Amino acid sequence: MVLIFLIGPPAVGKMAVGIELAKLTGLKLFVNHDSIELFLKFFEWGTPRFKRLNNEFRTRIFEEVASSDLPGLIFTYVTALDEKSRQNEKNYLDELSLIFSSQKHEIYYVELEASLEERLRRNKCESRINAKPSKKNVSLSEERLLKMEEKYVMNSSVKFPFHYTDNYVKIENSNLSAMDVAQKIKKEFQLSQTD
Repeated sequence: MVLIFLIGPPAVGKMAVGIELAKLTGLKLFVNHDSIELFLKFFEWGTPRFKRLNNEFRTRIFEEVASSDLPGLIFTYVTALDEKSRQNEKNYLDELSLIFSSQKHEIYYVELEASLEERLRRNKCESRINAKPSKKNVSLSEERLLKMEEKYVMNSSVKFPFHYTDNYVKIENSNLSAMDVAQKIKKEFQLSQTD
């Protein structure tokens, strides 16, 4: 069993790559917005109740998959890597990772990077909007994306700032299809096809 974190800034293509990688490997895909969209129906983003429900739900999914007969999980996540956010993000990923590593499962990290221009274009893609109702107001979604771009560092500059260098790859995917990226990931980590 494996756990793959697909990380990178908003609209970099994490979901699209995750869909293709799931097809190639048989791994289950958990898009971060799967839980976000559910809890936005009840509570506003960032409120204590929203955070608590979102974190608990994600943890339970990880626990159930890690102890199941499934081949593994792909999880998409926007990670802030600036100095102020880095330790909290590392702690969160470590907590989720431990659920799998404590059962001797392999963990991989894929960092996606694309130009802002390309991400703004992808932010308007129909597949993204359909999968994420909170993105339907495209101008508001774009405004949030640009604010995050100003406030956070969401791609590493030289190397991944955490300690996962053995099972880590960074892919610049501005000009690559989601399938091309998925194939690169599969090859890089020698992932097998499972049914």
